[in-house]
Amino acid sequence: MAAARRFKAPIDLHTHSSVSDGTESPAQLIRAARVAGLGTVALTDHDSTAGWAEATQATLGTGLTLIPGMEFSTRISFASVHLLAYLFDPTNATLVAETARIRQARLVRAEQMVNRIGEDYALSWDDVLAQSTDGGTIGRPHIADALVARGHALTRSEAFAGILHWKAGYYQPHYAPDPLTAVKMVRAAGGVPVLAHPATRSVSEVVPEERLAKLVDAGLFGLELDHRENKPESVARLRELAAKLGLEITGSSDYHGDGKPNRLGENTTAPDVLEKIIEQATGAEPVYG
Repeated sequence: MAAARRFKAPIDLHTHSSVSDGTESPAQLIRAARVAGLGTVALTDHDSTAGWAEATQATLGTGLTLIPGMEFSTRISFASVHLLAYLFDPTNATLVAETARIRQARLVRAEQMVNRIGEDYALSWDDVLAQSTDGGTIGRPHIADALVARGHALTRSEAFAGILHWKAGYYQPHYAPDPLTAVKMVRAAGGVPVLAHPATRSVSEVVPEERLAKLVDAGLFGLELDHRENKPESVARLRELAAKLGLEITGSSDYHGDGKPNRLGENTTAPDVLEKIIEQATGAEPVYG
């Protein structure tokens, strides 16, 4: 007989704290998850595990389960692809070095973008630093927040739709590994990888079956298909591929506090899927509060 599950539903496997581009500290995020009625929450800051310790301490004694994780930046040519990584070893030397390289590339990219924007709008690097947390992963959301603070946009979303949109001419990519390399790195660190919101583009632009099959062979566990930014027609196609290739389906909020309209628990993951993630992971353990 299988052991009783120690975690509870609802399960939200994609959230961000101020360690990356969320507006709440890891401890505040845990409190928000409890208020929202979640039983389990994953902390998945961009390219960083710096929030794990604080989130762990905030979870203890609460009855909530924390799934330590990360949203790993990857890239195919100029297209950004995000990979959710769960329960990996945060001290794995290869992963530590790679995420440090990505964070540094994000920082350099952000400074270059701010310099270009500053030629047309009143915006400085100090404005961006004022919107970030010491030691956090600085990215475009912090530039967006600085643009809002300066009065150049009303909200972060408006800044992304306007000044920070690639058509505005200020955008530029940053270094990130390809998804296949990232999946292998996560598995080598004992973690479980899931493609984040892979259906945000049209059906013609979803991950081709041949590429997806290679990711599966490398250890890809699943697809985050229950997500507000995914397009229904693209989700339908990816559900077909998931069934064919044996991939699991997850659902999450992609919560950023006040940084996005996404609300905790608006999409969730089935308990049996999380159970499989925990069974496969060898790098870290869930935190049972």
